[in-house]
Amino acid sequence: MAGWRSTVSGIVNSRAKVAAVVGAVLLIAGAALRPVEAAMRKAEARAGMPGRTRRLSAIVGQGTSMAVLGGFRALVADWLWLKTYLAWAACDLPATQAMLRLVTIVDERPLGFWLNGARIIAYDMTEWRLRSAGREGAVPAAVRRRILEEQAGMALRYLEDARSYHPERAAVCVEMANIHLNSRGDPATAARWYRQAAELPDAPYYAARIYAELLKHLGRSREAYAWLRRLHPTLPPDVEAAGSRIVLGRIRNLERTLEIPENERYVAPEVDVETRRSQKID
Repeated sequence: MAGWRSTVSGIVNSRAKVAAVVGAVLLIAGAALRPVEAAMRKAEARAGMPGRTRRLSAIVGQGTSMAVLGGFRALVADWLWLKTYLAWAACDLPATQAMLRLVTIVDERPLGFWLNGARIIAYDMTEWRLRSAGREGAVPAAVRRRILEEQAGMALRYLEDARSYHPERAAVCVEMANIHLNSRGDPATAARWYRQAAELPDAPYYAARIYAELLKHLGRSREAYAWLRRLHPTLPPDVEAAGSRIVLGRIRNLERTLEIPENERYVAPEVDVETRRSQKID
């Protein structure tokens, strides 16, 4: 019995110490939030929402700041992301936008914050604004186009910030390509970003294929053909996602469309799997 009481006493004392430490951190953080709020004011001024930071403490609760987070950055950022989700679920555009900026100020390392944030800005916020502008189908085309462009622009600037922290991550380039294609209706710019993604070390296989498809859409079939000829030898035939057979089929279709002479057509090399995995597009 005495041993049991001793264990309980130890647990209580330990929890009391943790609570005291957490309480002290939160008290310090409230004062140390000022640098974060200053950054938020600048971000909100760029976004056309001056004054929103005055209500930041109410959005976040007890503030946190880089000055006191230390090793708790990831934990606090996850907590802030939950706050972001609550604002998103309520379709609260100003709060969601403020929280998206704050969470990446606290911890810029998780790529998911940036990618999901950009999608919310480009697509969800667009829908919220369109609903506020009028009934479905009643929003004038010019107003719809303006809202799409504004939100796409904000999302692209957000992703440019992401690139400053994640310059070698293909997913950021793919997301920018998607926004140019889907929100802005600009396949030429989208193609450039897909190519940039395809040339990065962690590129998904589909980025190179989409780039070729956009070249064809833009009337640049010979460029697409040259690209696919360079691409195919780098694809491991035993990896389904690589789409080696799909790419070869598209090469053959382009050869027929472009009327490539038989003696100039692509000859698929017999390259072993390990060699193909190590090759890169020049």
